[in-house]
Amino acid sequence: MFTAVLVIAGIAAVIGSALAIVALHVPHSQTSPLDQINRLLPQTQCGQCGYPGCLPYAQALLDGDAEINQCAPGGAATVTALANLLGQSHRPLNPSFGQHQPPAVAEIDESQCIGCALCIDACPIDAIVGAAEFTHTVIRTECTGCELCLPPCPVDCIRLVPLNQQKAA
Repeated sequence: MFTAVLVIAGIAAVIGSALAIVALHVPHSQTSPLDQINRLLPQTQCGQCGYPGCLPYAQALLDGDAEINQCAPGGAATVTALANLLGQSHRPLNPSFGQHQPPAVAEIDESQCIGCALCIDACPIDAIVGAAEFTHTVIRTECTGCELCLPPCPVDCIRLVPLNQQKAA
């Protein structure tokens, strides 16, 4: 039995080494088209485009199920980059998906926060921390400014602040 285990371990080691050597000498493929599209998107995960996040929107673009001008947070620069990548003609941002705004982050007025945790549940990227019945705070370096935390707040203690106006950390 011990001999069989040693033989199998030896075979696995030889195959693993061979795969490692091949991986070093085989050129890596270019980034997938889906990754290329997704990298152009702002990663706000806001859903304004009609899809639940940037990756699903990228997939819809790749599949031809969405238009390149649906990303309000990305604005004209993203529409242009998508048009260039996908070989489409440029078109203006579709206003039915929102207006482009300068980058912003959410700030919670902790003196008014009642700790309901509704904003935590609404944040698609977990940029809000806190516990039920305790004040919450925003991790500014993680917040994408998607605005999804604003509607569920029952005391309106959250506001969006342009990045250049946020309070010092």
